[in-house]
Amino acid sequence: MVEKGNSGMPWIGLDIGETVTKLVYFEPVEYTDSKNEMIQSYLSYGIQDDSLQLNNIYVDGSQGNAKFTRFPTNQVSKLLSMAQKNKDSYAICATGGALSNTDREFICHQSDELNALIKGVEFTIAANSDECYYYDNPLDDDQHRKVVWQWPRSGNGIQYPYILVNICSGVSVFAVDGQSSFERVCGSSIGGGFFQGLCCLLCNCATLEEAIELASEGDNRNVDKLVLDIYGEDYDAVGLSGDIVAASFGKICSMKERDSVRPEDLARSALVTITNNIGSIAMNAADQYRTDRIVFVGSFLRANSIVARLLSNAMDFWSGGTKRALFLEHEGYFGAVGCLFNVPGVRENSCQVFARRSSKQ
Repeated sequence: MVEKGNSGMPWIGLDIGETVTKLVYFEPVEYTDSKNEMIQSYLSYGIQDDSLQLNNIYVDGSQGNAKFTRFPTNQVSKLLSMAQKNKDSYAICATGGALSNTDREFICHQSDELNALIKGVEFTIAANSDECYYYDNPLDDDQHRKVVWQWPRSGNGIQYPYILVNICSGVSVFAVDGQSSFERVCGSSIGGGFFQGLCCLLCNCATLEEAIELASEGDNRNVDKLVLDIYGEDYDAVGLSGDIVAASFGKICSMKERDSVRPEDLARSALVTITNNIGSIAMNAADQYRTDRIVFVGSFLRANSIVARLLSNAMDFWSGGTKRALFLEHEGYFGAVGCLFNVPGVRENSCQVFARRSSKQ
């Protein structure tokens, strides 16, 4: 169980990124300390994702509520300073790419970023029955919809194995075959960093968000050469429909085509190229480990649903419609959630065994 002094105490998990920090605040129901007002006041300065709050969940035997907040990383030292002054009232653990730039005297406990990510994913899936979803009709701008997907259970936890695809600047693909048992099986340098850099070069975009927004308004068929452009119809002999991309950026080899192309179309072609590539390597990993559970996470997914929808289409193509790309509602917070389980005294297996909702909702 929790060490004496941690039981009934709020736990804070932090994922400290270069520009944005994600915070998960787990408050046991029995907590009544007046210092609670201090942390609540601080959280109000960030963006509170109230729709993500998990009520009446159990973490290591303690029932409580988990709240989710994000705020600029340049404000994180204020929180850490406050927590340090009241260290008998809070248990705090941090991870993230910018952790090394944070004043270490304020960090009570640290967590490996990858371990925190996977623990956070598994806890959230187990705690929230509506966590996983996929897209139906992903390329239809008007008719696409999110469909809840129930993760199969095994005892008190989730079923294994599954493939976890983490898309950030690059791409890493992990096979997870048990609690705290995973390996990196493949990856790619063609990820969010490649997309942003290419769009900065071709479309004069300043940020990743701007590049993805451009892509959401473009049409890659004005840039990519399709099977239809080559054969005039479907290529039935090898089972290729006419709308399949035969050559990414293939049309702009022509000066005439290149002069008329829009920045939005270039961005869309770049995004289609990248998501098709990621879908292919994810499919290969799923075949290798004989699983239909393929989960996509990472900062590349957060700006706009178009990335997830294109990944969904890619998975549908590469699998022949037999596998779906799965996504998670608490995207962005898994590292912070996983940090809760590196607070001293919290059991290693508590992220599964005690990840359940109370019957009292």
